[in-house]
Amino acid sequence: MTDPRLPPAPRLRVVTREIDPLEDVLSYTSPSHPTYWNRRGDVMAALGETTSFIGAGGPAEAGFADWWRAVAADAEIDDPIGLPGTGLIAFGSFAFDPQSSARSILSVPWLVVGRRGGRSWVTRITHVGDDLSDISPARTEYGPHWSATLGPGALDPSGYQDAVRGGLAAIASGEVSKVVLARDLAGSLPAGSDLRRLARALATGYPDCWTFAVDGLIGASPETLVTVSGGTVTARVLAGTTARGADADADTEASLALATSAKDQDEHLYAVQSVLSALRPHTSALAASEQPFLLKLPNVFHLATDVEGDLSGGASALDLVAALHPTAAVAGTPTDSAIAVIRRLEPFDRGRYAGPVGWVGANGDGEWAIALRCAQFDLEGSSGDGIPLRAHAGAGIVAGSDPESEMLETRVKFRPIVDALA
Repeated sequence: MTDPRLPPAPRLRVVTREIDPLEDVLSYTSPSHPTYWNRRGDVMAALGETTSFIGAGGPAEAGFADWWRAVAADAEIDDPIGLPGTGLIAFGSFAFDPQSSARSILSVPWLVVGRRGGRSWVTRITHVGDDLSDISPARTEYGPHWSATLGPGALDPSGYQDAVRGGLAAIASGEVSKVVLARDLAGSLPAGSDLRRLARALATGYPDCWTFAVDGLIGASPETLVTVSGGTVTARVLAGTTARGADADADTEASLALATSAKDQDEHLYAVQSVLSALRPHTSALAASEQPFLLKLPNVFHLATDVEGDLSGGASALDLVAALHPTAAVAGTPTDSAIAVIRRLEPFDRGRYAGPVGWVGANGDGEWAIALRCAQFDLEGSSGDGIPLRAHAGAGIVAGSDPESEMLETRVKFRPIVDALA
């Protein structure tokens, strides 16, 4: 029975073929509207759009998972390769807040080029009955280098420290145990800029992160929201951050301070517990390490915990995305109260910052990150004056947080996207 709230599921024809090894996969996507997914050299780039589902609110509000099941069930798929990312695929990006004015989207491209484990492929996705005579991909040369203009947004460093004080008051009153507060930067790129250059800079500088470009959202996130592959569910929880030291001794001192910080350990525990609680109903076995480990990135250390489980009940990656978002790592605890505090203290709509971003395949497998270290580009609002952009960075506020220290943490978290935009 078709859900009348959902758009009708199109009948799609999907053909995947192995091709000679590709080096620069990014060059096969659009300079102005890139779609890209990369981590440690497992990479996909896409062109165009065969169909999409656009909804309001976050991943749980509009029925994205049900729509995708209907699309996959009716598709004619010819995929002799069977690797993650081959065959029918959709790329998605969702708003952080159900009340956000930003659109959430699940988009099925008409051409995908990918590379994984040394094998390369091309996928063509059309409507049943459309011509599928040629699935050869074509590269597009990169446009000239550019530099963004960037400055304070609606919440400057001083205002952010006031917001943190407001968060601490909410904690002291018992409204929340933790709240994650963000601040913003605003700016623009020159009209006609090749946005793939930003994705390439991020992928080169942060190879262990998920580099993504989906519907004008471009970034490199260190945090896995959830990965589903062959019945196995994995997630990586990050909460608790400190800047890297200027030399080896300072680096060691910074990592030791983070590892022994009671405040950061508490913040991290809230985030881990929120992920475990969300995944338990969808798994038959679930495990997480007892103690977090230190994740070393080029600019920061994070406290990190890996979670792994066995999927049960036929849930897809999209079902898990809806169940998990928002985690305590990007919202707080308890969730509904934390969202209310965020709405009260942040003078802006986060849009898709800190929302889920990733891809899903026909069998429900997929890879999803939390959209961090990113910028949102208004592709429809671009003009001769440039392409408007907004970037965000946040910090987890718990009892004992210091407003100036939290502001400095956001400055460190801004560095990957600010450096790449320069």
